[in-house]
Amino acid sequence: MKRNNIPPLNALRIFDIAAKSHSLSEAAHELGLTHGAVSRQIKLLEDWLGQSLFIRDGQRLVATEYAKYYAAEISSAFDLIGDATIRFGKSPTAKVIRINAQTTLASRWLIPLLPKFYEQYPKIEIAIETSDTDTQLTQFGFDILIRRDSMNKLPWAHFRKISLFQEKLTLIASPELLKSTPLISLNDLEKHIIISSKTRNGEWENWLEKAGVKELTPLHYQRFDHFHICLQAVIDGLGVCIGGMPTLTNALNKGLIDIPLPINIPGSHYSMWIPPNAERPIELEIVLDWLQAEAQSSNHLK
Repeated sequence: MKRNNIPPLNALRIFDIAAKSHSLSEAAHELGLTHGAVSRQIKLLEDWLGQSLFIRDGQRLVATEYAKYYAAEISSAFDLIGDATIRFGKSPTAKVIRINAQTTLASRWLIPLLPKFYEQYPKIEIAIETSDTDTQLTQFGFDILIRRDSMNKLPWAHFRKISLFQEKLTLIASPELLKSTPLISLNDLEKHIIISSKTRNGEWENWLEKAGVKELTPLHYQRFDHFHICLQAVIDGLGVCIGGMPTLTNALNKGLIDIPLPINIPGSHYSMWIPPNAERPIELEIVLDWLQAEAQSSNHLK
C-alpha cells in the first residue's frame, strides 16, 4: 500500500475514539480536547475520505454505517501498533524482555512460570512470541531465543548460548483414558491409539526400543503436524503419546496428563540463544539467570 493512501494519523485516532464513544463530546472529554478541536479533525478526515462519518440524530451526532465499518478496521490497526510497541518499545516503568519460543514450550513450561517471576520482579515485563519454524525468525525481534539444540539450521554459532534442560521422554495419557482403558503393561499399548507428531520423528521408535518392544499393533495410529496438537489430543482422551519432562511438568501436576509406565529416555536438549546485537541490560541477565535456575530445579520426573 502506498503511504499517500493513509489519512492523517491524528484525525484517524480521534475518529476511532469518537466512533467508540458514540459522541464527539465524550471523545473530546476523553482526549482532553475541546469539542471544536475534535469536530475539526473529523471534518478533515471526512474531506480526505469524501464521505460523511457522522450524521445528526436529533440533538446529537451519530456515526454512519460507513463510519462504523471503517472504525472497526482502523481500530484493529491501532491495536497492532500498540502490540508492536509493547514488543519492541521501551516502557518508562518496566523493561520488556522479548522471548521467542516454540508453541509447546511457551504454553506448557514458560507461561506457567510467569506468575512466579512477576512476584519476584514486578518491574520486568516478558513479551512472548511463538514460532514453530525458523524460516521467518528474522521478521521477529527478540532478546532470547529458546530452541532445541538439534534445530541448528541457522548460523547461530555467533549467538551466546545458555543451557536450559534436557527433556526426559516418557509415555503420557489422560487420567480419564487410563481409567476406562488401563495401561498397566506394555502389552496394553495395543488397546490404545498411538499419537505422534511430524515435528518429533523417531521418539516413539526410540522409546519402544528402550522398552524392549519389537513389534506393536495398536488400535490405530494418529499423526498430527505439531506436538501441541498431539498434547491436546492426549488431554482430550484420544490416545497415548510420548511427551517430554520438564516441558509438561505443569500439565502433569494439574492432572491433565499422567505417566502410566516408569520408562523414560533422553530427549531434546533446550538452550537459550542471545543474539550478538541484543542489548545487555541488567534485566536481561536477571531473566536468563532466573529461567536457568527454574529449568535446573524442574529437570526431573515427578
